Amino acid sequence: MNWHDSVVLITGGTGSFGRKFVEILLREHRPKKLIVFSRDELKQHEMQQLYPHGEDSPLRFFLGDVRDRERLERAFHGVDVVVHAAALKQVPACEYNPFEAILTNVMGAKNIIDAAIDQGVKKVLALSTDKAVNPVNLYGATKLCAEKLFIHGNAYAGESPVRFSCVRYGNVVGSRGSVIPLFRQQRARGRITLTDPRMTRFWITLEQGVRFVIRCVEEMHGGEVFIPKIPSMRITDLAAAIAPGCAVDTIGIRPGEKLHEVLLSEDEARHAVELPDKYVVLQPYVPGFEPRHWQHGAALPDGFRYASDTNAQWLSVPDLQRLAVE
Repeated sequence: MNWHDSVVLITGGTGSFGRKFVEILLREHRPKKLIVFSRDELKQHEMQQLYPHGEDSPLRFFLGDVRDRERLERAFHGVDVVVHAAALKQVPACEYNPFEAILTNVMGAKNIIDAAIDQGVKKVLALSTDKAVNPVNLYGATKLCAEKLFIHGNAYAGESPVRFSCVRYGNVVGSRGSVIPLFRQQRARGRITLTDPRMTRFWITLEQGVRFVIRCVEEMHGGEVFIPKIPSMRITDLAAAIAPGCAVDTIGIRPGEKLHEVLLSEDEARHAVELPDKYVVLQPYVPGFEPRHWQHGAALPDGFRYASDTNAQWLSVPDLQRLAVE
């Protein structure tokens, strides 16, 4: 695809992912127009100060909420590509506010799909999470529902040219809700808290996540779930990297938390393929999906599972120190 001729809209555009996406897309791809869609007017104002306001600037700001389908219809008019990053994603907040999580993460996904079909958008790529695989908390359950909605949106679209796909990856270094700021705050008093020292997580930087999403927009045909090959980290190594020498209090795993995360389950692996930098989950049960687009991918062995505790790639303490500084 040619970004220079494309009008791109990102929901949740003032969030941590959205800001990095705007930065990289403007600097390296210069789309015809780039629309930041979000509901926080202060964050939009602050973001506007980072970019020139001249008539030749492709950047536009659009206040709105993904819960409001009418507003999405207006925002999507003339748009070619939508990257859907808006979500309620804090696990404890979603547990205690379940209706709000469903309205934003599930009904918001439905509104994105309907508006994209009605307005003739060509490509929609939605961001998901490892917590959507075998979910044990409401956040993961809502993102699993959203994934299903987007993938089946390809059949729902009928004769419309729009195509829907998803990207699924793990914890993002430095994103909203990251444990790194908590460890830094606790470091000052010489003691930090861990929920469980056995815990592992997938780890990806904001820039890596954005570049992966951009590549997936370029490669998607509709119906895929893209999963990057990324390293794992041990929570004890992260604690040693951020707060070396501090005493550690183990406080127990929180409600809705897992010891380890999974990005690709054994059941999904049966209809997924492996490429050098990623796995692609194919959807043979979705009418109209064409797995032939991914015939260059390698089939996965029986029983394959891509999990944070059995990953072949691991971040060391020095790796984690460097990422935390960056």
